[in-house]
Parts: sequence; structure tokens; C-alpha cells
Amino acid sequence: MFHYLASNIKAYLNAASNRHLKKSILNALPFWVGALLTGLVAVAYARLFGMAEAASIYLFKKLHWYFLLVTPATFVLAWYLVKRFAPFARGSGIPQVSAAIALSNPKDYSRVNRLLSIRLAVTKIISSLTMALGGGVIGREGPTIQISASIFKAINERLPAWYPRVSRQNMIITGAAAGLASAFNTPLGGIVFAIEELTTTHFSYFKSALLTGVILAGLTALTLLGPYLYLGYPRLQGLHSGIVVGVVFVALLSGAAAAVMGQAILWLTARKKQLQRRIPEWIIVAFFGLLIAATAVLINPDVLGSGKELMMHGLFSADKDISWETPLLRFLGPVISFSSGAAGGVFAPALSAGSSIGNLTAQLFHIGGSEANLLILAGMTAFLTGITRSPFTSAILVIEMTNSHSVIFYIMISALVASLIAKILARHPFYEHLKDQYLREVEQD
Repeated sequence: MFHYLASNIKAYLNAASNRHLKKSILNALPFWVGALLTGLVAVAYARLFGMAEAASIYLFKKLHWYFLLVTPATFVLAWYLVKRFAPFARGSGIPQVSAAIALSNPKDYSRVNRLLSIRLAVTKIISSLTMALGGGVIGREGPTIQISASIFKAINERLPAWYPRVSRQNMIITGAAAGLASAFNTPLGGIVFAIEELTTTHFSYFKSALLTGVILAGLTALTLLGPYLYLGYPRLQGLHSGIVVGVVFVALLSGAAAAVMGQAILWLTARKKQLQRRIPEWIIVAFFGLLIAATAVLINPDVLGSGKELMMHGLFSADKDISWETPLLRFLGPVISFSSGAAGGVFAPALSAGSSIGNLTAQLFHIGGSEANLLILAGMTAFLTGITRSPFTSAILVIEMTNSHSVIFYIMISALVASLIAKILARHPFYEHLKDQYLREVEQD
């Protein structure tokens, strides 16, 4: 009797364990598939974006004055693609993802289709590549987040009726985090970004799915691209303790400039809408492109592109000299490019703007070597914090991109100072304003 009862209990426990394991695997499978696809798409997009930027530099050197025709044409084409095929593909993509998360409930979920979809993702890629080809001052990181969230959403919608219920909101959040992780090769940054910028629910409810998604997307990118850091290994040894004064100074400048840049983008976008009542929109967009091209031809080509080469030059060149106008150009470039209405993010342009502020500060005060590198990293962290209002994400991204763990306290100081000054200068965050705008637009339809 005892043996019969024991065998039945064992069989029941085994069956229960198998059912639990099967359910766990079924729940995790959509996240695994989404992460793998995200990694593949992110790598392909990164390579295409790099090729587009390289082609832009080649065209600028070969054509020079004729580049005044190339940039307006690419701006108009990039804007038209968004206007015609996916209006919510414009700009960065992060505010759209935040709005989609807010609408991820049974009542409003149908509206999410306008913010996240495969059609939108394809439009986003083509439009941003077109902008990059013409020298647009944009990044691919924000677009990668929206593209990845669209991939995860599409997988969630294609699950069969019998499949265990998988949270739509958690899928979108995980997709966004996986997108950032694979774009920068910064897994911790992706996780912190999801917690700090995107989540309104308790992290413990979906931590396993989020961690798995970020890891798989990052490993996919790592497998295809090999072990790399987004910006390499700058020298940071032998720092003098007094450099903290320079870090705070650069953080104040960069954080303030970032807050002003966000407000300038919002102002120019609003002004553009007013002008559209009297002037065809494509003419305004072409004029924006002409401004970028004319600045590159007549003043300084540093205004073109995402600015990654500018960051690399500052961190790894013995000669760190830059022109005094470079920070101003790296400020104005994203304002004009983002306001065009085409696809393109501000992450990389923000990093390069902060880098140029730190670099110029080091140059003016005759600071070199490791301490100059630290000021550049502080500027990058502070500017990104000022535009995103996500100090932890900004600090961890810069640390992971440069393996600069030895200066983590300086990086955190710059993020804190930038966050405080940005709040003083602009109470309403840039991304939050755009998120509210997208929510209003979606609800009007």
C-alpha cells in the first residue's frame, strides 16, 4: 500500500514539474526569438548605418560644393518616406516606445499599431539611412530601440490562440531594452534603461524575461561583430584628485546645453508647424538640409553625421585639438536634423556634443592625457543625462562603452550635476514632452 501511494505521488510530482517546465519554456520562447531577431537586425542596421556615414564623408570630399544639393535631397526623401508610410517613425523612437507602453492595455492596445509595427520599423531604417547618407546629424540607437520593440510586439501578436498569455507590455519593454543593449553592446545599460526610463510596473514581475532578452540580443550582436566596445579603451590612469573641479564644470556646461537643445528642438518643431500653413513642408525640410550642408562646406564638416569619429578622435588621438565652434555645431546639428521630421535619434549626437564640450574645455585649460579623456567622458555622460533625464542609464552606458569602471565616481558626479542643472533649466523632460505629444496624436485618430 505504501509503495503504491509513493509511486502515485512521485508520478504526480513529475507531471506537475513537467507542466511547470513546459509553461516556463513556452513563456520564455517569444522573448528568446525576439532577442535573436533583434540582435540580427541591430547588427545589420549598425553596419548599414556605418556604410551610409562613410559614403556621406566620401561624397562630401568628392563633391564638396555639390554637397549643397545632396543633403537637401536626402532630407526631403527621408522626410517623405516617414510622412507617406509611417508618420510615427519620425525622430528618435524612445518617446514612441514610452507611449506604446502606456497604451498597452486592452482598451487602448489597437492604437499601439501606429507607434510600433514592422512597416514602421522598415520605414525607420530606410529613412534614417537616407538621412545618414546626406550627413544628417542623427544616431541609430534610438531608432534601434523602436525597431526592436516593434519586432517583439509583432512576435507577441502572432502567438497562436492556445499559447499561454504573454504580457504585451513586458514584451515591448524587453524589446526596447534588448535594442539598446545590442545597439551599444551595453547589456547593463539596456537593463537600467528599461527600469529607469520605461517601466511603471514592478521589476520583479518580468526580470527573468528582461534579463534573458538583453543577454540573447547582446550575445547575437557579439557573435556577429566580435568582442568590441562602442568607443574602445581610453587611457584613464594617474588622475589628479583636483580634476573633480573640471568634471563638475564640464557637467554643468553639458547638462545646461542639453536641456537647452531639447527645448530648441521643441521650439523649432512647433515653428515648423506654423510655417507649414504658408510654405510647403518639403521646402522647409530642404532648407534644413541646406543649412547642414552649407555649414559643413563653409564652416566645418564636423557638423556632419552622428559624431562617433569626433568622440574617437578626442579619446584616442595625441592631438586633441578641436575648433572652438565644434561644440556649437554639434549643438545646432541635431536641432536642425531632428526637427526635419525624418527618422533619426539623438543618443549619439548628444554623446558627441558632450564630448566636444569636454574636449574644448581640456584644450582651453591646457589639460591633457588621462585627465582630458575624463573630461570628455564627463561631457558625454552629462549631455546624455541632460537630454534623456536618465542619469543612471547615461552613466552606465558611458562606462560600458569605454570600460571606464575606474572612474565610476567621476562619471556618476557628472550625471548627478547634469540632472540637477537640466531640471532647473527645463522642468519638463524632452522625451516626456514628445511622449505626451504622441499620445495626443494617437488619441485624436
